[in-house]
This record gives sequence, C-alpha cells and structure tokens, in this order.
Amino acid sequence: MSQMNYLFADCRWALDDPGLGLRQYREGHIPGAVFVDLERDLSAEPGPRGRHPLPSAEAFAAAMSRVGVGEETFVVAYGSLGGAERLWWLLRHWGHDACAVIDLGAWRGPLSAGDEEAPRAVFTPRERSDDTVSIDELEGRQAVDARLPARWRGEANAIDRVPGRIPGALNAPWSEPLPELPAGELVAYCGSGVTACVVLHKLHLAGREARLYPGSWSEYELSGRPVERD
Repeated sequence: MSQMNYLFADCRWALDDPGLGLRQYREGHIPGAVFVDLERDLSAEPGPRGRHPLPSAEAFAAAMSRVGVGEETFVVAYGSLGGAERLWWLLRHWGHDACAVIDLGAWRGPLSAGDEEAPRAVFTPRERSDDTVSIDELEGRQAVDARLPARWRGEANAIDRVPGRIPGALNAPWSEPLPELPAGELVAYCGSGVTACVVLHKLHLAGREARLYPGSWSEYELSGRPVERD
C-alpha cells in the first residue's frame, strides 16, 4: 500500500474582493500549502444556476491536478467564509474522501510568504449521486438556510436581489454553533452554495449527512417561486 501524502490547501476568499485570498496567501500561509481560488477552481461561471455553480468534472479535475491532489493525497483545507468547507465538500462529491478542514487561527507553526510549487498529480473524478438537490427537488424536503438571521428573515440587504427564504426553511447560520435540527433528510443552502458547506461539514462531524442545494438563494430568487419572509 502506498503512503498517503498530505497537502495543505489555502481557500481564503472574499465576496467583495476576489483578489483578497491570493494576497493573504502570499503574505503568509502554512508552509507547503497551495492556493485554491474559490471563484476559479471551486465554481463555474455565474449565471442562471447561481452565483457559484458547481464546477464541471473536467474543470474540477484540472484544478485539483494543477494544485497537486492525486489518489494518494490527503487534503487539509483552511480558509475563510466557507472556502475550506467548499473544497472539502467538492472533493467528497467527486469521490475523494481523504480530506479534512482545520482552522488557520489554531495553527501554531511558522508561516511562509510568496508562492509554492505544487506537486504533480492526476485527479480522477468519480461523482456521487446522493449529495445534491436541484431546485425542482426542493418541494417536500426540509431546507436549512445557512445565511445570517437577517437575510433568513428577509430583511433588505446588499447581496440578495429578492430578500427572503425558501418557504419552511430553518435557520442554521454558518458562523454560529449548529442548532438542534429535526431528524430526517436535510438540504442545506445559503446565498450561493459556499457557506452552506460549513453547515454540511458540521453535520458530518456530528454524524449526520445532508444534501446541498448548489444554486442556493442566488438561483432560487430568480426562479419566481414562492418566497417566505418574517
């Protein structure tokens, strides 16, 4: 049996500043870590399917191969605003379960500046079929909204074109401890399918698996479907 190789992946990003994550990475990152760009590597182009649609198998495989994720690579992701959890979720979605998430703030070792040379690797995608829900499959399922409470309540904000939530959705803010959620199948969503992965990761650590609605609110708000507000 070949030895597992560990690879740190820096997934920092900001919705209002696409270049922030790379600048932060170059200022200081865990030694040996590669930078994974959420907009370029972990999302397809924005459009009718939402602000951060899932990348295609070919695009994700190319991105992972470029940063050095192969069959014997254990990926340790860290980041901000759900970036690390998005990579964790996508790796598992494409059949690579050797992955974990850590908090960069807990790192006690030195940091390196500049860029790193990624190891050579070939990533082979093997898509799961039981971890997503389309907009047409939402009805009858318990949705969990990972956005902050004000957006879940439907208060006016600078991000959502149509304030509100999917009718019946419970609120589990991504930045807060996981609340008690009902038994049964859950579907997590957020603004664009990124911070929802934080909730999915927390559920996974608690021994529960749930599905992602990838288009999330940025797709749903364009659909003309019913909206709920407080």
